[in-house]
Amino acid sequence: MNMSLPDAGPSPFPRRRFLKVAAAGCAVSVAAPRTWAAGLQPGDALPDLKSLQLEGTLPDLSGKVVHLDFWASWCVPCRQSFPVLDALHKSYGSKGYVLIGVSMDEKRTDMDRFLKKNPVSFVTVRDAQEKLASKVRPPGMPTSYFFGADGRLDSVHPKYEGESTRKKYVEIIERLLPSVKA
Repeated sequence: MNMSLPDAGPSPFPRRRFLKVAAAGCAVSVAAPRTWAAGLQPGDALPDLKSLQLEGTLPDLSGKVVHLDFWASWCVPCRQSFPVLDALHKSYGSKGYVLIGVSMDEKRTDMDRFLKKNPVSFVTVRDAQEKLASKVRPPGMPTSYFFGADGRLDSVHPKYEGESTRKKYVEIIERLLPSVKA
């Protein structure tokens, strides 16, 4: 089944349902229509997370490399990525790298249950009202966004594919960290 991503207009099904379908393994077009890609583009500023009514406590992000990872409890690749993300946070967190897991779960209990089974040391918040997701527009779960210390989007990495993804994350983080002022 070939399914292209919906444009920015009204969707015939809720956004979370689309993300579930995309994460479930349906063939999703990688060449997204320009209107879908109208979310954040390289060079765009990190949205003001405090204004988006995220559930959870946000760390100080000023002057730091910020990694937003969109995930959901029903996403198998997300579950597989959590140990790697936690290891990255432990390795680079003291060097100016901040990782924020952004749960797209509809119910807080689903997120809490997932985090109890998969505990991590990095900050997790829930985008219950999808205000952040509507600005960023992740194409599926998981998707990672990397922002430099200047607060500008450097790169986007959709999917999680094990060791190759871990290596790519390390490459991005190590490239961005020198811009962090001590």
